[in-house]
Amino acid sequence: MGFFDKIKKAFTGGKEPELTESAEKMDKGLAKTRKSFSDIMNEFMANFRTVDEEFFENLEEALITADVGFETALRISDELRQEVKLKKAKKPEEVQQAIIQKLVEIYEAQGMEENNELNLQEEGLTVMLFVGVNGVGKTTSIGKLANQYREEGKKVLMAAADTFRAGAIDQLVVWGERAGVEVVRGKAGGDPAAVVYDAIERAKEEKADILLVDTAGRLQNKVNLMKELEKIKRVIQREIPEAPHEVLLVVDATTGQNAMVQAKQFKETTDVTGLVLTKLDGTAKGGMVLAIRNELHLPVKLVGLGEGIDDLQAFDPNEFIYGLFKDLLTPTGDLPEIATTLEEPTEMEASAEVEEEEAEIEDSQTQEDE
Repeated sequence: MGFFDKIKKAFTGGKEPELTESAEKMDKGLAKTRKSFSDIMNEFMANFRTVDEEFFENLEEALITADVGFETALRISDELRQEVKLKKAKKPEEVQQAIIQKLVEIYEAQGMEENNELNLQEEGLTVMLFVGVNGVGKTTSIGKLANQYREEGKKVLMAAADTFRAGAIDQLVVWGERAGVEVVRGKAGGDPAAVVYDAIERAKEEKADILLVDTAGRLQNKVNLMKELEKIKRVIQREIPEAPHEVLLVVDATTGQNAMVQAKQFKETTDVTGLVLTKLDGTAKGGMVLAIRNELHLPVKLVGLGEGIDDLQAFDPNEFIYGLFKDLLTPTGDLPEIATTLEEPTEMEASAEVEEEEAEIEDSQTQEDE
């Protein structure tokens, strides 16, 4: 039984499905995004009494406003336009749930081969490299993740390879103290690759399970900083050929489509394996996750849902989808297929439609001949 089949079944009798602790956090964290998305869609539907070309043009604008991405909005509009024409739908309420269904279908289809779990090695050292621009929450995310792994009984080290930003080393040291995790560091302004080398050697000596590497905030178009990142990766691979096991791009969810641009450009310049989406609880722009999956095919692996040390958690696509769309479910929680939402044309109607289209083509050809 698929996830949404379970939701629909759980909603029978008006009962919401029971949520796990992580699902409850996701549900609360998506409150702003959910309200914004619902308001946008409800306002859009209220402005139309018929399903026509203007309806679909405005649907595209509404979806783009909801941060689902330009390509995603066009795809949904095009696919829905064809199905509505086939089913002869005339009323907006007949297609409202079908819009959500399309979003869900695209989201699920694009994520079929994605792995949202972090790549932890069963034996030996796991090395995770964190990249991104300044101010997105890289160092904070590393500290929170280190705390989680330490609480799970793993031996964790952190490497302070951001040697350029003032206070970056001290910030990671503070997080190390909070999490009870050792931080390997060098001098401010020193060689980041040398810090990473020392951290790997230390991790081997300590028989550590996980090494989390903080790097300097860099713009994806800064050639020197990107070369420095490649140098860090070469140092890691010289010591552990299959590492780094994760290259995680940290982006700030509150920046919406700007985060999409960052992710796209970083993906083009380095082998990003997944995203850490911070500050999701503080934004109405969470719809960008749909765009990330559909347009970039990058898995979101971690999400920040608060300022507490325990408020970074693994990303669960099912929890996200439910938390985003639950206010738009029908009273019974139904998310019907468009084939059942929209009335099927009778055989006679379908035949008449074919004849009508053939007549239009013939008329068009006649006009061209004239």
